[in-house]
Amino acid sequence: MSTREIILLRHAHAESVMPGQDDIARVLSLRGEAEADAAGAWLKKHAATPDRVLYSPAARSRETCERVLATLGYTDLRSEARIYEATPATLLRVLDDHADAASILLVGHNPGLENLVALMTEGASDSGRGIPPAGVVWMILPAGSLEPGTAEVRYFWWP
Repeated sequence: MSTREIILLRHAHAESVMPGQDDIARVLSLRGEAEADAAGAWLKKHAATPDRVLYSPAARSRETCERVLATLGYTDLRSEARIYEATPATLLRVLDDHADAASILLVGHNPGLENLVALMTEGASDSGRGIPPAGVVWMILPAGSLEPGTAEVRYFWWP
């Protein structure tokens, strides 16, 4: 049976929101830059070769993604507005819209990512265990299926 890989990456640590600043504009902290670099190195070591990379338009997600991809040497990068503040249902729609990609790296936020993992592995989105900043959850699922409860976690890693 053919499989599909969904690699979820939570953005790395970001600076606190400044007065008058929108949350979406928060950038990575120095700690976050180091975490993103570590995530990139880990993904490269584990031979991550996504067909497509999708990221939230939030500055911290874009910067995490750019740092990771600088290590992986990847180019098919797409901003996806729906990832920011997404529910698991929205994230499933995003993944379904990119069903032509056998392997996707999706860079986003909690609680959406952790709830998506719970939904895809356990069938219920309310049992998430958390994903730390710059954490990676690499799921394997049957090709052509985004049915709840059908995914297996191949790796769960964080810096």
